[in-house]
Amino acid sequence: MQDSANHRFVMTRDDFPALLAALRDCGYSLVGPTLRDKAIIYDAINGVEDLPAGWTDEQEAGRYRLKRRDDNALFGYNVGPHSWKKFLQLPSLTLWKAQKTDDGFKVEARDDTTPRMAFVGVRPCELRAIAVQDRVLTGGDHIDSDYARRRKHVFIITVQCTQAGNTCFCVSMDAGPRASEGFDLAVTEIIDAHRHEFVIEAGTDAGAEILERIPHRLASETDWQNAQSATQRTADQMGRQVETGGIRELLYRNAEHPRWDEVAARCLACANCTMVCPTCFCTAVEDTTDLAGQTAERVRRWDSCFNSRYSYIHGGIVRESTRSRYRQWLTHKIASWHDQFGSSGCVGCGRCITWCPVGIDITEELAAIRASDGGTGQEGTDK
Repeated sequence: MQDSANHRFVMTRDDFPALLAALRDCGYSLVGPTLRDKAIIYDAINGVEDLPAGWTDEQEAGRYRLKRRDDNALFGYNVGPHSWKKFLQLPSLTLWKAQKTDDGFKVEARDDTTPRMAFVGVRPCELRAIAVQDRVLTGGDHIDSDYARRRKHVFIITVQCTQAGNTCFCVSMDAGPRASEGFDLAVTEIIDAHRHEFVIEAGTDAGAEILERIPHRLASETDWQNAQSATQRTADQMGRQVETGGIRELLYRNAEHPRWDEVAARCLACANCTMVCPTCFCTAVEDTTDLAGQTAERVRRWDSCFNSRYSYIHGGIVRESTRSRYRQWLTHKIASWHDQFGSSGCVGCGRCITWCPVGIDITEELAAIRASDGGTGQEGTDK
């Protein structure tokens, strides 16, 4: 659907529950932000009452805290520890299961029932991350069939960002704070002394059809300018930044930079950064049997290149040191991802900074390597 004034609308806060009700009526299960365990996570929700109204978060390297806002914003927070990949590339997936029989074994039919899910509150950086995973897991010759099946049945409501977190750097990665495509509906939450409204953009015919079911009005030019101004303020207050010019070549020519030793001295190799990253897709496959030898199954689980045995092949482990594993992760994410998939693997969400127990900051590491780089660093711009 083309971006045009005819596809911009306004909905009041009082009418927002009707949007979620319309999605449920169309057979979608709602998934969105909710409060749990002192964090804002993504989980099944029933309606507006489950959203984190009036809550925000404070984030810094190695630090995450919730606090109350002075208004009742539904989406007045930044990103939390979860990403949407947990619903598309499942953390644990049974590939097959077999039962022993008198004359051999029988493989149980796998339940490939795919739920229709509506993702409520996808940030622009997260939308870019979904697009990256789409390219990786469905764009080549080796398609992840489970991911592709789940992805096909997802309705996306993007929330344009009206505040930046201290660890955000999506502007540097050209991944936010405003999304212009890839969503069914996009909403910008506008709150002031006189109103609490949502400026809505319809990105697909499916999104436009949902809007027809609920109260709304056409957006005026003033409404649209207010929405644009809100996200521009967010871009201006971005907490961190990365200089992306020539970054691919920068990392390639600094494979032996002493900074890798410095960061390895701090890194716990805990894999938090890869678990919270919305684009990391590494998995491992495990075969297990029960003690009686009656049942066997093969399960695919999330894994991480920070685990020492992840690079094990016959004869030994390829990347034994924390230094080599951190270098592999950062260089792949920022540099060789371009060679493999035609884009950066980083969307600037800042999760890896916030959820690192020792506060390792990817933007600091890149800046430190650039600061002492012997090359020109002017080979172009990789985003």
